Amino acid sequence: MIEGKLIVFSAPSGSGKTTIVKHLLNQEDLNLEFSISATSRAPRGDEQHGKEYYFMSAEEFKKHIKNDDFLEWEEVYRDNFYGTLKKEVYRIWESGKHVVFDIDVVGGLDIKKLYPERTLAVFVKPPSIEELKIRLKKRKTESEDRINMRIAKASIELATAPQFDYIIENNNLKEALDESYRLVKNYLNN
Repeated sequence: MIEGKLIVFSAPSGSGKTTIVKHLLNQEDLNLEFSISATSRAPRGDEQHGKEYYFMSAEEFKKHIKNDDFLEWEEVYRDNFYGTLKKEVYRIWESGKHVVFDIDVVGGLDIKKLYPERTLAVFVKPPSIEELKIRLKKRKTESEDRINMRIAKASIELATAPQFDYIIENNNLKEALDESYRLVKNYLNN
């Protein structure tokens, strides 16, 4: 198995990490493939199994935990699990590509701990908590209670930023995209 590098993008929900990761995936010279996470939550909007996430029941997720099938996993909210299946990372490495993650801060730091020499961990920082709330409301995918839960969690997540290799402040999307590209390109070339 050829083992590539791991590029982790973590941030509170609504910070722009998904937009950044999608941009990087479109840059063919980076040779990246998206690591599809597993989750026990229901699909949102037109999300599809095997594309955005591997959707499974909480019982099925717990079975994978018991079988040690995850590189990392976390119960992000009560009965709402997210994780990275080991076979997903191996599949990407075997295809000769580098793995890029759009992942929760705890999961991102767990991957960095497992593979410190070959992981670039990037934290995407939103302009403010107020802006984060506006972005989450614009999505129109979650209730006010869920948004408030995400905002409360964001304050805790922001405190983890210094544990990452780099912090990108997403005040201007174009600048954040350019900075992310340069950062990943430099990392992959070293």
